[in-house]
Amino acid sequence: MKMMNMKRNQNGAALIVGLLLLVVITVLAVSGMNTATTELAMARNDQNSEFAFQAAETGIEAALGQPSFETEVNTVITQTINSHDTVQAVITFERETIVTDRAFSLGVGSGISAFHFNTISQAESKRVAGGSSDTDRDTAAMHTQSFYVVGPQGSTL
Repeated sequence: MKMMNMKRNQNGAALIVGLLLLVVITVLAVSGMNTATTELAMARNDQNSEFAFQAAETGIEAALGQPSFETEVNTVITQTINSHDTVQAVITFERETIVTDRAFSLGVGSGISAFHFNTISQAESKRVAGGSSDTDRDTAAMHTQSFYVVGPQGSTL
């Protein structure tokens, strides 16, 4: 008789314990999905930032690959890398300096100058319009590279 009373007192306990475990598992699953969604958005944004970085590097390479450089006006190079990435590089003449006799065996008065330039490459990487979520971000990158070209003194290269 004592066993019967104990059994009656436990009716439904397994159901309540099962429902509580189901709630705990559901909360863990929803939390895991939210974390995965956030990490996925972070990975997409990081990848987009890398695209902008690489596009800016492409602009620097295009600027340095010019066959000649202008000392009178700025040179602007605009490229569309793909449907999402664009870059604009601007080459600016900074100054002309005389190359000392120790740099060349030609000696002082040889008429050799170093023409100093500065390149600024600005790139944008845009996410697909309409296909991205609110967590995706457009990204921009700016790289600067200075260089010089050795040539005849007073020339326009």
